[in-house]
Amino acid sequence: MQYISTRGQVPPVSFSTAVAQGLAPDGGLYLPETLPDLSPYLQQWSQLSYPELCEAFFAIFATDIEPSELQQIVARSYTKFEHADIAPIVQLSDDLYVLELFHGPTLAFKDFALQLLGNFYEAQIARSGRSISVLGATSGDTGAAAIHGLRGKAGVTTFIMYPEGRVSPLQQRQMTCTGADNVFPLAIKGSFDDAQAAMKTVFEDREFAAEVGLSAVNSINLARILAQCVYYLSAYFRLPEAVRTETIFVVPTGNFGNVLAGWLVQQMGLPIKGFRVATNQNDILHRLIQTGSYQLEAVAPSLAPSMDIQIASNFERFIYYAEAQNPEKVREIISTFKATGKYVFQDFSAQHFTSSRSNDREIEQIIKEVYAKYSYVADPHTACGFAAASGAPELVLATAHPAKFPETIESTVGQKSQHHSLEALKQLEEVKYSVEATPAAIKAFMRQHLA
Repeated sequence: MQYISTRGQVPPVSFSTAVAQGLAPDGGLYLPETLPDLSPYLQQWSQLSYPELCEAFFAIFATDIEPSELQQIVARSYTKFEHADIAPIVQLSDDLYVLELFHGPTLAFKDFALQLLGNFYEAQIARSGRSISVLGATSGDTGAAAIHGLRGKAGVTTFIMYPEGRVSPLQQRQMTCTGADNVFPLAIKGSFDDAQAAMKTVFEDREFAAEVGLSAVNSINLARILAQCVYYLSAYFRLPEAVRTETIFVVPTGNFGNVLAGWLVQQMGLPIKGFRVATNQNDILHRLIQTGSYQLEAVAPSLAPSMDIQIASNFERFIYYAEAQNPEKVREIISTFKATGKYVFQDFSAQHFTSSRSNDREIEQIIKEVYAKYSYVADPHTACGFAAASGAPELVLATAHPAKFPETIESTVGQKSQHHSLEALKQLEEVKYSVEATPAAIKAFMRQHLA
């Protein structure tokens, strides 16, 4: 299978090349040349374990990797999850379920993709003999998951930018207390969007990218999205058969990558009924779905910091399909949005999406109500998923462990939420670096520390 850019100005590439580059040279995002039909596989796949399902799914996409090597990569990627089911479902009522995606090493859903991506990189370096530099930007969970997926990997140097003061203290410690000498956490002034914009500009400098062997761990990397597709498949198979095709998947998201993965497997033939995009007060996706207007506003720090995003980079992949796979139209839309901070879609179709929005006060109230009604503790991001119930059966994706946000949990439900891995971090010394969120400063820092 070959992979093409959403902007259509570079030739198709292999899976391994798409993963290695992260961002296409024309600034676009990679997608499969054609989406496969998964329908013939679903019956057989329904009986597989999580690693087996992941291997079977990636065998369709990673066609340039030997099957035996792919099996080893996947097998190594899910050994650090604390729950036997990897992604367990908790039933709260007859028509309400929770998909817990926080049992990985950094207690967030990003572990599903980044444990796997780290092993793809390791195998790639072993095959090619060429070292790589990984650059990422995080609003909280991606950075920690990327660092833990890549620390200690031979041939990999990792640089992760995060907005200083805008991630939770424990999220920051997960990035700054690793003790790994191939990891550089970069504290930047400003928002996640500032960091992400600077990162994309760095990637667009193809000369620099070649110089340092640049690769991406953000969800601009296609392997991230494909890895997240797997837990939608797994969840669908493990829902009670009577409600499978009637269940709405409710996805807390800021960057659109998490819900895009579900939408893609739906387009490939998995009969998911629909999706609700659950945002916090930084609600660009909610406003888009409600009005068809994609309009930039200032980022307001919130109790759900991983969703404090206004530029949803993965939305470009959805635009590509929504605009009949027309890369010229994609370029026009992205150019207009960059220039004006706004794009209004004519006759916008939300397709299988609905949406909801929760501000900080509502998040606190939801956490209290969910705990009182179900004795279940939801972190602030997951809490957004419990807003605006549709009346249909719903599966809420729980994106992070509540112990990552202890102050909010204690103030809302009156109990401490702890996890042994986070408690251990409190005893360690932080190591971080302050860098301006400009392409020039980022490149200078990388050159200095790679040298």
